[in-house]
Formats: sequence, C-alpha cells, structure tokens
Amino acid sequence: MMQYKKYQQYRDSGVEWIGEVPGHWSISKLKYMSVYRNGYAFKSDDYVEDGIPIIRIGDIKEEINLDSTKKIPIEFLPEVKSFLIKKWDILIALTGATIGKSCIYNIDDIALLNQRVGAITAKENQKYLYYYISSDIFKKYVTLLCDGGAQENIGKNEIGSLAIPQFSYGEQTQIANFLDQKTAEIDSLIADKEKLISLLEEQRQAIITEAVTKGLDPNVKMKDSGVEWIGEIPDEWDVKRLKDSCIINPNKSELKVNDDIEVTFLPMENIISSGVIDTSITKNISEVYSGYTYFREEDIIVAKVTPCFENGNISIAYGLSNGIGFGTTELHVLRSKDKFDNRFIFYVLQSNRFKLEGIASMYGVAGLKRIPTEFVQNFKFAVPAIEEQKEIANFIDKKIKEISQIKNEIVLQINKLKEYRQSLIFEAVTGKIDVRNVAAEKI
Repeated sequence: MMQYKKYQQYRDSGVEWIGEVPGHWSISKLKYMSVYRNGYAFKSDDYVEDGIPIIRIGDIKEEINLDSTKKIPIEFLPEVKSFLIKKWDILIALTGATIGKSCIYNIDDIALLNQRVGAITAKENQKYLYYYISSDIFKKYVTLLCDGGAQENIGKNEIGSLAIPQFSYGEQTQIANFLDQKTAEIDSLIADKEKLISLLEEQRQAIITEAVTKGLDPNVKMKDSGVEWIGEIPDEWDVKRLKDSCIINPNKSELKVNDDIEVTFLPMENIISSGVIDTSITKNISEVYSGYTYFREEDIIVAKVTPCFENGNISIAYGLSNGIGFGTTELHVLRSKDKFDNRFIFYVLQSNRFKLEGIASMYGVAGLKRIPTEFVQNFKFAVPAIEEQKEIANFIDKKIKEISQIKNEIVLQINKLKEYRQSLIFEAVTGKIDVRNVAAEKI
C-alpha cells in the first residue's frame, strides 16, 4: 500500500479520538458546520404498494434499494414535504442495533425521512462530511455515548456536539476527491474478490451435484433412471425416495432420558450456513421437550422456511450436548437408515435439483413459504451401494475443504482491504496524511 506524506506542522486537537491535526486546522462542532433534520413517524396503516419511498433504519445501506422500502400514497406529499430527502443528504440511524450507521443518499428519486433516521446537510463540502461521519471517529463517539447501555439513542444534540476539524472548503474538496478515487479503487478490488467467491461457490455446487447424480467414474456405463429430471445414472445405481432411505422427522417419544439432562438448543439463526451450526446454546430438556423440533447426533437438519431453505441452511448435527438437540419448529429432520450414508444424503440435499424442486413445491404467503413434508418424503434421487456412497462423500468432503480454504484466504484479503479503506478515510479526514496534491496513482 502507498505511503503518504504528512503535513509540516501539527497541533493537539484536544479531542482524544481525533488526536493531532494539521497546524492550520481548527476544531469546531458539527452543529456549526451542517443542518440537521429529524424524520417523521409515518403510520404503517398508510403503507401502500406503490407510492413515495420511506427511508427507515433498515434501509440505511451503502446502496439503498428503493424497491424494498415501505411506501406511502403520493397524495400525502403536501403534508410531509418538509421530510423529503435531498440528494447527497447523509442519513444516520439514531437508535437500535445499528445506531450510528450512516450512508449518503445519492439517488435522484424522491424519498421521505422516517422517524429514528436523521439527515445531515453540510454547509460546506458534503462529501468530506460524509467521509468524516462514516469514519471510525463517529463510531467511537457513538460508542462513548452508548457505553454501558445507558444511552439507547442519539439525536440532534448528540450529533451536533460531535467535534469536527474546520478548514477551507478547497482543502475539504481535495480530501473528498482523493477519497472518492481511492475508495473506488479499493471497492473495485473487493468486488473482484467477491466475484471469485461467487465462482468458487458455483464450483462447489457443481461438484456436489455432479458427484451425487453421476458418481466419480466418467467412463462408467450409464442407464436411463426413468425420472426425467434425473436423466441417466450409473448402471449399478438405483432410484430411491428420501422416505425409503431416511426416517423423516423422527418422533421424540423414542427418548429415554432423565428430565434434568442438558441438551443443545438450536434457533434458526444458529444454522449459520451450509453444514455449519452453532451448538453453544444448551437448555434443560424439560424446557424444550414441548413445542420444538427434536433431533439427535448425526441427524440431518433442513431449514424448511424461506429464505433459509433457499440459502442452503442444511447441516448434519454434530457435537450435540448429550447427543440430543431441540430447535425451531421450522426444521425437517432426516435420519439415514441402514445402507445409506448420512453424508451422502446430506450432499443430495445440497444439490441444485433438491433446492430447485423444493422451491417449486413451497406453500404459504410470500415471505413465509415452507417446503412440505410430502416433498421431502417423495423426493427421488439416484443412489449407489453404501461403499460408493461413502467414497463419494469423502471425495466431496475433500473438494469442499480445498474450496473453503481458498475462500477463507480471499475473505481475509477482503477484510484487510476493508480495514485499509477505513484507515485511509480516518487518516485523510483527520489530517494524519497530506493528500492535497497526491498524484492519481493506483493502489
């Protein structure tokens, strides 16, 4: 990474989290350098399908998606026009888990400011102010205000009291232009690496689907499976339904345990990704025996509700407390029978065909659809003898491990780029580096 020169002279800013600033800079407060506006408490009863977008806390993202926002009738506009968001306004979350999160509204379409979201317009350079607020300085300031949970929200007074360097508009513009260029370069590098991760995920999916439908021998004699979407399968393989190979949703009446035993409890958020679960939560079995889904060690658990099913939240249950688990009711549980390898079945459930067929069979209202038990029971798949199942599962295990290692390395690179991006913003907006006459040199 490039090394940038410093200013010739520095002085103490008097603010711990800003540190020293260039000698010709002064320290002011945000309220003297910007205009702040609060949002309006729109009523959910007024929401419509098509209308004027409302920007709520959950909509504050690097790229705001107006299609996913709540909307109010356009007829309401004369009453609430003072809450219209201007292009380039800085939007800030004022409460909740994302308190202090910010973004810049760089969209031409009109939108309205919801309650608990603040909007800031700079009196001088808006882009410089955005970079300042998106830096670690604002995060540290909010953390200081909210330390210990005493402060659950911020507002006009807190935001207005934020210390901020004051110097010429021209220099603010130079810093903003520098950060525009450098953050765009970093973001481009991150995007390229994220594409690599997507390609690796596609490769992973292709390996699984090919192995569980065609086997590992490209020269094996093939036969018609008799199932249109399966097509040809190796000559020695059979076609089975999942209900022939697994016990679907085993009954907890089989349990013969002490009432005081500790078991793993698995809410949906602890099914982290394909093949990964967080088993850190334990509960007394008496607390979860009723009203939750039962499973045991090495059972396969499948999230049956949207969007978790589409995201591939399927795993083998390993590491359960006392070998027993209970979890959300939005799970299907499969326990492989004799002559069926649970890892092979797991990879069948990871295949593209299972996902596509499952999505097509979903029932329920939009946003809360589920795959029915009947689909799981009757899903047809190609299966070899048990020894070949294990061989295929071992092959996929090895390939996925290799892909995961590469992905982990790329994720580490992305995280380092993000850290560098944040560090560069902090150093530029606080004058730790002098970027006024930096040549346009690629990172």
